[in-house]
Amino acid sequence: MERQRDVRSLPKAHLHLHFTGSMRPATLLELADKHRVRLPEALSSGEPPRLRATDERGWFRFQRLYDTARSVLRDESDIRRLVLETAQDEAADGSRWLEIQVDPTSYAPRLGGLIPALELILDAVRDASATTGVGIRVLVAANRMKSPMDARTLARLAVRYADQGVVGFGLSNDERRGLARDFDRAFAIAVRGGLLAAPHGGELSGPESVRDCLDDLGAGRIGHGVRAAEDPRLMQRLADRQITCEVCPSSNVSLGVYERAEEVPLRKLFEAGVPMALGADDPLLFGSRLADQYDLVRDVHGFSDAELAELARQSVRATRAPDAVRKQLLADIDAWLNA
Repeated sequence: MERQRDVRSLPKAHLHLHFTGSMRPATLLELADKHRVRLPEALSSGEPPRLRATDERGWFRFQRLYDTARSVLRDESDIRRLVLETAQDEAADGSRWLEIQVDPTSYAPRLGGLIPALELILDAVRDASATTGVGIRVLVAANRMKSPMDARTLARLAVRYADQGVVGFGLSNDERRGLARDFDRAFAIAVRGGLLAAPHGGELSGPESVRDCLDDLGAGRIGHGVRAAEDPRLMQRLADRQITCEVCPSSNVSLGVYERAEEVPLRKLFEAGVPMALGADDPLLFGSRLADQYDLVRDVHGFSDAELAELARQSVRATRAPDAVRKQLLADIDAWLNA
């Protein structure tokens, strides 16, 4: 029987993590107390909330909980604490490189405006990276529930900070609302400015959502994308073009995309040659972080250590990390496997 290596010592990259959703539950409680924010029992019980977002009511409840959690981030010290603790948690999970997704408009009203909010986040990222040794970059994400004009404003802002830590542009929230092509001009601005296009797709909607991200938004990476497994031709397209899907198995089950962890089609995507980067999505709400995803893939889907190492390589190849960083990480993954 193969000896199982510690997945927390496996070097890896984390490419699907939302800003507020990365918060520790204890930090949420302390900041809520600090700012006298009353939390619902779903956020204060110490257990991950029971969620199901496959219908509009369920998604609304999920979004309401997320918005409540975000409301405790009110000043500079809160932002810096969240980023530092997130980096510490990444380091503990073996993550050497993190690309964290944030919509700065959500924090701007309490932090002095859009530009001050993003500059604070980027400064906190630089400090946390220096302290922990985890390379960290930012994806600025537009909200699908807001107007395409807002998205274009964010795209221009993201490009403005492309040499200061912003590496990509995303599109989050309920993909069942609106059309991807409504945001095509925003993504064109981002891509022309040298940023990676990484919209959400193929989670709450089927494979057509992934195709729209590719065709209308020029996606170089797909947030989630797991439901591409329902379309063999789409899987082949992703494999041929080596478009990485940021697959988040625990959140897929928590939100009801799949009933059980066994049903998440990780093996199907892997064997089709679709590159995957495992992600935790929102650990605050789903109760598991990055290394837990690797444990799940091993325990539930039977991935060997060699296959886990290949998943880690795929996560690293999909980053916007400098070539030297990627090369070192890939060498360290080989060393983990050969130890």
